[in-house]
Amino acid sequence: MPLSELASEDRVVGIRSVMRKLERGELRKVFLSRDAEAELVLAVEEEALRRGVDVEWVEESVLLGRACAISRPAAAAGLRKS
Repeated sequence: MPLSELASEDRVVGIRSVMRKLERGELRKVFLSRDAEAELVLAVEEEALRRGVDVEWVEESVLLGRACAISRPAAAAGLRKS
């Protein structure tokens, strides 16, 4: 699980931000936390798969938050297209 990809300035963090960027076609990859609220992350996963965006699952939201350099858990993160 290469979470080091999220050390980029091209990251987006949070369910709403990730969903917004997905709907605009601006993301190339999405990271979702397995321990986050299921209906929220599954909606993001469904949209990502519909748009052909890669989805990677992370075991804990705390790990995803740390990988995004924030001090709280994160349910979703994404990488913008370059």
